Amino acid sequence: MRMTEPHSHLEIALASIRVFTDDGRMDLGELERLLELALRDRAVDEDEKRVLANIFARAEKDGVEAEVAARIAEVRRRHALPA
Repeated sequence: MRMTEPHSHLEIALASIRVFTDDGRMDLGELERLLELALRDRAVDEDEKRVLANIFARAEKDGVEAEVAARIAEVRRRHALPA
């Protein structure tokens, strides 16, 4: 039996757990890793946008460094993610 690949938005959600259980704050490397998952197919679909928007909102609530905030803003603009 061949296993199907999980949907990338689920992988992103699962990967985000480590972000928030590690030290509770998203760093630039963690953000880039989540984006790698979303952009494997060179596009960010609606499910990925929803998951990333939720992750970004949570990260901002907990506080992020200026470089992370700038990268989040760039990703939101580039991929039309809600703020």
